[in-house]
Amino acid sequence: MTFSALGLSDEIVRAVTERGYTEPTPIQAQAIPVVLSGGDLLAGAQTGTGKTAGFTLPILQRLTASAKPATSKAPIRALVLIPTRELAAQVEESVRDYGKYLKLTSMTMIGGVNINPQIQRLKSRVDILVATPGRLLDHLQQKTLDLSHIEILVLDEADRMLDMGFIRDIKKILAILPKQRQNLLFSATFSEEIKMLADGLLHKPAMIEVARRNATAELITQKIYPVDRERKRELLTHLIKEYNWHQVLVFTRTKHGANKLAEQLNKDKIPALAIHGNKSQAARTRALAEFKTGKLQVLVATDIAARGIDIIELPHVVNFEMPNVSEDYVHRIGRTGRAGSEGEASSLVCIDEHKLLWDVERLTKREIPVVQIPGFEPDPRIKAEPISNGQNRGQGGERKQGQNKSRTRTAPRANTGQGRTSNATGKPVARKPVLHRSGGYNR
Repeated sequence: MTFSALGLSDEIVRAVTERGYTEPTPIQAQAIPVVLSGGDLLAGAQTGTGKTAGFTLPILQRLTASAKPATSKAPIRALVLIPTRELAAQVEESVRDYGKYLKLTSMTMIGGVNINPQIQRLKSRVDILVATPGRLLDHLQQKTLDLSHIEILVLDEADRMLDMGFIRDIKKILAILPKQRQNLLFSATFSEEIKMLADGLLHKPAMIEVARRNATAELITQKIYPVDRERKRELLTHLIKEYNWHQVLVFTRTKHGANKLAEQLNKDKIPALAIHGNKSQAARTRALAEFKTGKLQVLVATDIAARGIDIIELPHVVNFEMPNVSEDYVHRIGRTGRAGSEGEASSLVCIDEHKLLWDVERLTKREIPVVQIPGFEPDPRIKAEPISNGQNRGQGGERKQGQNKSRTRTAPRANTGQGRTSNATGKPVARKPVLHRSGGYNR
């Protein structure tokens, strides 16, 4: 299968080839014909499957095939709604790259930056608008934006938008769009909320699911490193230096935790920066650019800020803290192992997080190998403490108001039953077990 065989123009195929892609991924091979046909689409695709090109390429093709006169008054014809600023910038960059030989224009509309340059840009021609819901509503309220000619609507990472509390914003936007339009909904998971949204939005959609729900990419090597909570930073520094990790994306639960860890890593002579919602957009863009080029060794991020980090050969993702929501584990480690490249996902797990780990293994239906680093064995005398996900107000989280309150989870103590442990070489060793799975999760 080639891109030209899917019905894409020579100009689009040329741009795709220049990006180094010769064959479409499964999501692209299935989604592109559906979008070109003009029908609605409900697609389940994990991060890293190439879904962005799955909708940008056929949208470019469709808009070119029915091109409007080349005037500054031409209306916005395609709207792509994105949950985060970084992801919006990434998608719009793809639109520009794939459409470089076409007479179409695009624009990013995000919060965290001055709105006036966006207002000025809207006075020129914009064919494809990539926007976050909040800033889009700002423009609508100021009457600086006309969406009455939208032909194609894309909801990308719809599950994340609902998780972030954007459902009301999305409904407000949908209410003002033309009734006759093509709708494309992409989601990594299919919750009941997603199904309800799809039922109200899509008309006789084609359904595509290219990966098992909540599956983790087979090209990602996953490992658990047991360690006491107070020695996590020390272990992370050891792993980075001992194994010469050059490009590492590290996840924390909170903004404060991200800042603190980045500061500590810099003191350990490891170049690191943190990105999260309290950082200015300029600072986040700069940090991401330095990380992509390899100038920055470690990028510490919260879950929401990391959406949109799309680095084809990112080798290492580290869960410095396990996520409270199991699905976030899938999103996190999906930052590596993208587009056919191999990656490694490491989780530093203390006694407080055993329950969170078990939840992840239930969700992904796989047991993650444990690797014990000599000198970092957990102290059996340390007891578990309640875990707060930092997403309530005042705790440094990034969740919007109106979302479900977080649940506090306390993990049971490690038991002295038989466990599975490996040394740094990955080979089984006879050692006091670190993790014991109980609470109904019997093997």
